[in-house]
Amino acid sequence: MNTEEKIWSFLKVQGLTDAGAAGLMGNLYTESGLRPNNLQNSCEKKLGYTDAAYTAAVDNGKYKNFDTDRAGYGLCQWTHPARKKNLRFFAKSAGKSIGDLNIQLEFLMKELAESFSAVLAVLKKTDSVQAASDMVLLQFERPADQSEAAKARRASFGQKYFDKYAKKGSGSSMGFSNSPLAAVTLISPNRTVNRNHVIDTITIHCYVGQVTAERGLSGFAKKERQASCNYVVGYDGKIGLCVEEKDRSWCSGGYDKQGNPIRVNGISGKSNDYQAVTIEVASDNKHPYAITDKAMTALIELCADICKRNGIKRLLWKGDKTLVGKVDQQNLTVHRWFANKACPGDYIYQRLGDIAAKVNAKLGVSGTSPAPDAPVSKVPYKVRIAATDLHIRQSPSTDAAIVQKAIAPGVYTIVSEATGKGATLWGKLKSGLGWVSLDFCKKI
Repeated sequence: MNTEEKIWSFLKVQGLTDAGAAGLMGNLYTESGLRPNNLQNSCEKKLGYTDAAYTAAVDNGKYKNFDTDRAGYGLCQWTHPARKKNLRFFAKSAGKSIGDLNIQLEFLMKELAESFSAVLAVLKKTDSVQAASDMVLLQFERPADQSEAAKARRASFGQKYFDKYAKKGSGSSMGFSNSPLAAVTLISPNRTVNRNHVIDTITIHCYVGQVTAERGLSGFAKKERQASCNYVVGYDGKIGLCVEEKDRSWCSGGYDKQGNPIRVNGISGKSNDYQAVTIEVASDNKHPYAITDKAMTALIELCADICKRNGIKRLLWKGDKTLVGKVDQQNLTVHRWFANKACPGDYIYQRLGDIAAKVNAKLGVSGTSPAPDAPVSKVPYKVRIAATDLHIRQSPSTDAAIVQKAIAPGVYTIVSEATGKGATLWGKLKSGLGWVSLDFCKKI
């Protein structure tokens, strides 16, 4: 995909309407020409840098005035010192360049969700390119020129993207039945369109090798792979969309002329692909095929999101190996012994009960106990916090009041744990100041 196709698909996965995505893209094109490493033209001569040289100098630390130079940069031409600083830290924390397209798109959505929620709400509901474009222009970009001519110009660019992608259907179905958590998209040809059963099951697989979501998706991009999944969770916690939920993923030995999978030992039968959303999670190369904490956190968030959108009220798990893969009451399974292929699931299987419990907590229900051998945290213990924008909350929930907008990076003591909205697990600080999401803390 070219840059504009990637941007369109990304925005659609985030749940923006066709008009919303087009209106936003028209503004991004006006600001930067959709070039993520674009340094404001009028600042190039003054600063003595080209786009590429400026980006490299900021990345390697040679240029130290990125935050305060008031030079527009990137897709949105970020200019305000605080916003540029946040972009730089966001890229650095991910180990990526400030000019990385995906990093800037993720940061864009983070800004919209956290600081421009009214703008995001319009982009997710409107069917008017003009309305979307005007909202972005006046409330998000806020350029000096906000004239009627400027509005018309930006909306005209947005209309071109709408005509090019929405009417052709390129990406137009993204987001209507897929997780808004998906950050990257590479649709696999190995799928069977139109399920014949309501989605009521989640099946987790292990993708051997601690790979990124992008690399995992590329593994399913070739037809000769003869396998697919709905989602890939990378070792870094990023989620990729491989096959839309409205379509059936499959793991079998091939497909017939009509595009239907050829069943091998029942692998593509009713108990798996017809009614299940399938997830591949990056794991280690050898036993016990462990996954990272970031991947586990993302997996739980994804499972909860799938349940909410598909009306699954509670995840049920039975910790009996003989039942795995069979049609019974469970609706959280792992692809393991019943498959006639090497798809190790030991690490996931031993934690299915714990996963179900955490997902159900996010769904507001109980009744699923953690696996008997799941580790139980003992408090107090110490954690290291590297994030620079982690909030301290009055109680364990993202709905709770913010006591402090950003805790200083360092080592802290956790004296109590609790489940609550917005995090897999919350930890109470020894200082008594409040609670932090343990998803962003590393236990030491």
